[in-house]
Amino acid sequence: MKIAVISFSGNVGKTTIARHLLAPRIPGAKLVSIESINAEETAEDVIRGRQFAALQEYLQVADSVVVDIGASNVEDLLTLMSRYRGSHEDFDCFVVPTVPATKQQQDTIATLVALARLGVPRDAVRLVFNMLEDDSDLEQAFKPLLAFLEKSPLAPPSIACRLNFNEIFGLVNGAGSDLASLASDTTDYKGLIAATSDSDERLALARRLALRRLACGVVPALDACFAALDLRSGPARAPGRGAMSTA
Repeated sequence: MKIAVISFSGNVGKTTIARHLLAPRIPGAKLVSIESINAEETAEDVIRGRQFAALQEYLQVADSVVVDIGASNVEDLLTLMSRYRGSHEDFDCFVVPTVPATKQQQDTIATLVALARLGVPRDAVRLVFNMLEDDSDLEQAFKPLLAFLEKSPLAPPSIACRLNFNEIFGLVNGAGSDLASLASDTTDYKGLIAATSDSDERLALARRLALRRLACGVVPALDACFAALDLRSGPARAPGRGAMSTA
């Protein structure tokens, strides 16, 4: 399974989706960041032709990979894909995260249009409705995007592909923390806190306890969202607005 996480917009949770939703649930998946590929090339985040060629070569030999494409690289990547005809077929699926903000929904639409122009079939595209408030109505929050998809069905929307806002992602991103390991941690933090008089140690233990509690809540939500993406099944069907998929 080879997946690209892509959006013209920043601040939609691409790295969170790649690192915490997809990679841990795809056996043997390697996580690749496009921005890391060109980090030593230039101060500008631009994918060079030979770098894209190297990425293509890697995709041919890797069994499972999740590619996190930084927003500043998306336009260049799509341009190179159009130059390397058929290269989009190296990916089994393009996952497009989106959030309720109006600009990000507009960027999501632009991303879907660009993928369609490239020749990516709608059945190879998945949307993840990200950063919702716990009590928010998804169809209301994403009304502009869903209205567009009703007229131009470039991706099959599923309301079960939903992730609510959770501060744990900001706390663990970049720290290499494994959410599943955090959730399954059986350490008696309350006992350790009670047993020490060192204020710094007590604070550190309290933070670990808080992280575990957050992880215990978010891991089932990630599991449900991943199942709803239905990446290993046949083409997803496109439900109408009145009968959006819930699984």
